[in-house]
Amino acid sequence: MTDDQEVAGLGARLREHRLAGRLTLETAAARVGLSPAYVSRLETGRRQPSLPVLLGLARAYGTTVSGLLGEQPGEPDPVIRGAAVEPDRVGGWGYRRAGAPGRAMQALHVQVPPSLQDAVVRVHPGEEWLYVTRGRLRLTLGETVHLLDEGDSAHFDSLTPHCIAADSPDGVELLFLHTLLQSPGGELCLGDSPRL
Repeated sequence: MTDDQEVAGLGARLREHRLAGRLTLETAAARVGLSPAYVSRLETGRRQPSLPVLLGLARAYGTTVSGLLGEQPGEPDPVIRGAAVEPDRVGGWGYRRAGAPGRAMQALHVQVPPSLQDAVVRVHPGEEWLYVTRGRLRLTLGETVHLLDEGDSAHFDSLTPHCIAADSPDGVELLFLHTLLQSPGGELCLGDSPRL
């Protein structure tokens, strides 16, 4: 975007999204690889962001480019059709969105492979709920280890240090609801993987 293609209200929306996420200029800039001064100029309308910068800011603020541009999306389709869960290239975990995007609560269908997955402890604001659909799950909450079988579920405050792992030879599948994707404190996760 060039200065002559100014989008009305963009700077104010950028600032609103940053403040709603309780991010300082420095933190927001670091997440996107920009200087705090440049982010400030974007928010005051003295500069217009390029598309890559807009994409980076949308990710950092937990929104979409459309949201930053002030477009009003239609109501998301309430029905999410089933599909295969494809394993991720890193670690073999598989994810499929099981809920509409942009909601306060996010729903996923997750496959955890049979391997050591419990080395990373997560701590972040929000809540998590999971339901085991196949296999056995090892859920560690604080110092306590829980084994959950098919049909078992757990609901907990995600400020409790937690980690999950498959405890069955074929891995485990679960339905997972959380507020992590909407959480401004997602960076508080301990570990180098963005997993549960």
